[in-house]
Amino acid sequence: MKKTLAWLHRRADNVAVGLLTAMFLSFVLQIFSRYVINHPLGWTLEACLMTWLWVVFWGSAFVVEDRDHVKFDILYTHVRPGVRRVFALIAAVAITVGFAASFAGTIDYVTFMKIEKSSMLHIRLDYVFSVYGIFAVAIIVRYGWRTVQLIRGIDPDVNDKNHGIEPYE
Repeated sequence: MKKTLAWLHRRADNVAVGLLTAMFLSFVLQIFSRYVINHPLGWTLEACLMTWLWVVFWGSAFVVEDRDHVKFDILYTHVRPGVRRVFALIAAVAITVGFAASFAGTIDYVTFMKIEKSSMLHIRLDYVFSVYGIFAVAIIVRYGWRTVQLIRGIDPDVNDKNHGIEPYE
């Protein structure tokens, strides 16, 4: 299982690298076309925006570890471990329930966007925004699993890189 998860994590990294590469190349082409040949390309801005949207949601879902997300944990770090577990459990349940409750409406809206296309590349917007559905499923699974771990008594400060197996270094 660990090997499969590690392989999947590397593939998620590969997708993020591909998206960042596409965004960077579009950006460089935009600069070149605007300032060197004095003929701006409108589609490059749209490509940058779409790849950025995908990088942010894809990366948040599959690449960035839980410990690397921005958190407001001033109170959390100043309480004893038992209280931390309760805080972590409340947060994990709230995130799981919140994303699960909003999932149907979100997917309904994303599928509704099939009637719209991007202005320059003419890509259907349901394809563009479908990454949010992927992100939402990943967050529901991640925090649902975290809820199970916390109920089982796993330390809430354990690194999620290996899904609760190895502590922070």
